[in-house]
Amino acid sequence: MTQSKFRSGFVAIIGRPNVGKSTLMNHLIGQKIAIMSDKPQTTRNKIHGVYTTDTSQIVFLDTPGIHKPQSKLGDYMMKTAEGALKEVEAVLFLIDVADGLGGGDRFIIEQLKKVDTPVFLVMNKIDKVQPEQLLATITQYKDLYPFAEIVPISALQGNNVETLLAQLQKYLPEGPQYYPADQVTDHPEQFVVSELIREKILHMTREEIPHSIAVGIEDMRVQENGVVYIGAVIFVERDSQKGIIIGKKGALLKEVGKQARRDIEALLGSRTFLELWVKVKKDWRNQERVLKDFGFRHD
Repeated sequence: MTQSKFRSGFVAIIGRPNVGKSTLMNHLIGQKIAIMSDKPQTTRNKIHGVYTTDTSQIVFLDTPGIHKPQSKLGDYMMKTAEGALKEVEAVLFLIDVADGLGGGDRFIIEQLKKVDTPVFLVMNKIDKVQPEQLLATITQYKDLYPFAEIVPISALQGNNVETLLAQLQKYLPEGPQYYPADQVTDHPEQFVVSELIREKILHMTREEIPHSIAVGIEDMRVQENGVVYIGAVIFVERDSQKGIIIGKKGALLKEVGKQARRDIEALLGSRTFLELWVKVKKDWRNQERVLKDFGFRHD
């Protein structure tokens, strides 16, 4: 196979919060690299996932959900999502067909009208609706935007995802292989590890807690016995939140560590010793310098 016939490109996955973007990314890649939760705005950074075959390579960008920002962190997330639209070969606009057309989707369609990139309407969660409802929803969306392709899928069950990949290949230009064939993300392991810890807290807490936490990896190294030591700090915004994260007699923090370690060991392929601390960093979501320290940068 000559290099000139190899096709490659970047594809953005966008949509309202909680429509299944991270679930789709993980299914496309065949491995968990983006965290999943039923809480809106789970994805904060632009996550790159790499899908490679003998003839092509697609770099998927899982973006934060497009929403009206409430903090400087929210501003960062919105700019990240909107910026992704301008640097890709195609855009996958993911919708939840069970929810139907709403104001959030109309807002995103207005953003899409500002770019020339081919846009796929990817209709997720088709397992939750009847075929006649699906057809009615297609008509609604087609009236609002000239989509390049319309592909109904179930990201959770994998229905029709292969069709989506086949359609995408047609939009890729000839180009280089950007990443080695066995690489599934361009994020360092520390980033993925911190996200896996954050995911467990999202699952176990509610109200303001999920949006008030950040996770930093202070230390990560292979010890002489081959066990990977990880020291991580969970940052919260208020003292009351610190108590909630730790839990009664440390029970919640212990369970977070237990569940996170399971996923981290699957990611790293080795035994892991995970140590967690909780610290208060007041109003960190609105502090520019702190956001940069946590890796939230527009560049």
